[in-house]
Amino acid sequence: QVQLVESGGGLVQAGGSLRLSCVASGRAFRNSAMGWFRQAPGKEREFVAAISWSGTSTNYEDSVKGRFTISRDNAKNTVYLQMNSLKPEDTAVYYCAAGNNIWSITSFGSWGQGTQVTVSS
Repeated sequence: QVQLVESGGGLVQAGGSLRLSCVASGRAFRNSAMGWFRQAPGKEREFVAAISWSGTSTNYEDSVKGRFTISRDNAKNTVYLQMNSLKPEDTAVYYCAAGNNIWSITSFGSWGQGTQVTVSS
């Protein structure tokens, strides 16, 4: 079981940047794919990005391609989400999760508590 704690959210103007971090506890982190998801008010949680356990493969939701970058540091048990060119529609609570397969969204579980990202226009 992996326990996850996200941080780095905040309020930013459109066009700005934020970097989210997710620190994991437990040895399972290094063998797990990691993902970022988000949930806006009144909407279902949606996939944003995922990275394989080795960091060599990534998967992105279409609307964030070219703007967001997921990365991980296995020595620090941490996964990051660098978000550039932020838009108001990126406003949501962002969650990280551990999973088995970056191409299988349903394989992700062990959710963190989330961090709020608010983008003002």
